[in-house]
Amino acid sequence: MNTTPQRGKIRRLEHIGVVVEDLAAAKAFFTELGLELEGEATVEGPAVDRITGLGGVRSDVAMFRTPDGQGCLELCKYHAPSAPAGDPQAPANTPGLRHLLFVVEEIDDIISRLRPHGGELVGELVRYENSYRLCYLRGPAGIIIELAEEIR
Repeated sequence: MNTTPQRGKIRRLEHIGVVVEDLAAAKAFFTELGLELEGEATVEGPAVDRITGLGGVRSDVAMFRTPDGQGCLELCKYHAPSAPAGDPQAPANTPGLRHLLFVVEEIDDIISRLRPHGGELVGELVRYENSYRLCYLRGPAGIIIELAEEIR
């Protein structure tokens, strides 16, 4: 057991940042999912370069909030510097940040609404025990979102 007093502590998770190639498509996808666009900005300059450890950064960001006001998602499109391409079809077990989970209502409706925005099931929509209907859905830039509908 660690008896050293802790001074620093986490207060909250502020947001999750996701880099995308097509910011407009990603914004449309997450708006259709039900997130609320809070604001957009272009960020660049020496402070941004120092924070990211990159040189000559110029990027557009869009900040979204979940309807309950608790979660925030930052979508970011880098215009400079150029970056290596990622694998938009990376499987769900690839190391790294793999998916974001959203608790939803009317999961079938959400899946059908996201399909025109590039949403594709990774596997199947399944009933998990007697608690949830769950699925993985791949969206823009290969982002996997998990949808969970409580079974009542």
